[in-house]
Amino acid sequence: MLRPNELLAPHTWFKLGGTAQFLAEPTSVAELATLVRRAREEGLPMRLLGSGSNLLIREQGVPGVVIRLSAPAFSAVHLKNNTLTAGGGARLGHIISTAVREGLGGLETLVGIPGTIGGALHGNAGSRGGDIGQWTCQATLMSDTGEIFERSRQELVFAYRESSLDELVILDAQFQLERDSPEELTKRMQKQWIVKKAAQPLDHQSAGCIFKNPRGMSASMLIDQAGLKNARVGAAEVSDRHANFIVAGEGATSDDVLKLIDLVRERVFERLGVELELEIEVW
Repeated sequence: MLRPNELLAPHTWFKLGGTAQFLAEPTSVAELATLVRRAREEGLPMRLLGSGSNLLIREQGVPGVVIRLSAPAFSAVHLKNNTLTAGGGARLGHIISTAVREGLGGLETLVGIPGTIGGALHGNAGSRGGDIGQWTCQATLMSDTGEIFERSRQELVFAYRESSLDELVILDAQFQLERDSPEELTKRMQKQWIVKKAAQPLDHQSAGCIFKNPRGMSASMLIDQAGLKNARVGAAEVSDRHANFIVAGEGATSDDVLKLIDLVRERVFERLGVELELEIEVW
């Protein structure tokens, strides 16, 4: 079940970073619970890896157990009336297209946001059209002791790029959506996708947005104003298409990206007096 010294770079969008002490890909909820209890008994730290779209792995790697919910058991989708239930390992893009095809509106504004349902909920993924939290009515979770429990809408808290869902695993979630015409939803989704594709370096070796937008301001605009578009450290570069993205060129390392992040934060604070907060996770 545990694979030692597994390289994590191929499992992230940046394609950078070192190894996990152990990588585990359980095939069922029961197997996952057994793994979690065993790791806890051994005193091994645990982390959950989604699609790696919002993550940078350090060169020195990650101690403990990194868990991937890549098995079909964790990506099932069920529909009942206006409620869509999706596994935590399901791709957000697949859930959006399923909802649109079934004439269920709400999630289509999130098109183009990479990642899994679990990652999207943990960081309350969103765009100008709204966020995933506003449609979430229930979540099934697993603690770091292997205990499984549910949280109702009243127990869930969502804010800008964060949520109260900080347990080890989000097993699945329910979304209460709104009936709409599949044709209208498709048009809306395509329009959103075209706008996003034009503005962001989606096809490059990059992750999602590096920094959160400070209240009432755009991180990208601040980075631009600080004269940092195209700034480089080694083979890592601030994107010329969207300054809140960092592109990792051939030969780039995690250290290059981290140094560039530090450079951007220092320069924006020096020149504009604004402290940028990371949106991506660094392990």
